[in-house]
Formats: sequence, C-alpha cells, structure tokens
Amino acid sequence: MAFLSFLLLAGVAYLIWRISDQLPDVIFRVSEIQRDVAEIRRNLNGAGDDDASPDEPEASTPTSS
Repeated sequence: MAFLSFLLLAGVAYLIWRISDQLPDVIFRVSEIQRDVAEIRRNLNGAGDDDASPDEPEASTPTSS
C-alpha cells in the first residue's frame, strides 16, 4: 500500500510540475485573448460614435444673445 501511495504522490508531483512549467505561456495567451476581446468591444461600442469623442463636452449649452 505504501508503494501505491508513493506512486500516487509522484504522479501528482509530476502533474503539478508540468502545469507550473506551462503557466507563463498560459498567462501570456490569456492576456492576449483579453486584449483582443477589449479591442473588439471598443470597436463595437465606438462604431456609431466616430464623430463625438467622450473627452469633448457637448455643444448643448445655451448661448446668450
């Protein structure tokens, strides 16, 4: 029974080692996906707002005559 427990522990340690070895690549790929999704959202949300920028105030203030 002790030998099977050792094999199970060795298998778990190997899997953890393989996952931690690939973790930087996974994090990079997830960040690239997030960047692409943010760009798509910006394009979809800003498709109709090309002439009005959010930084500029609207010209709806009344003028005195």
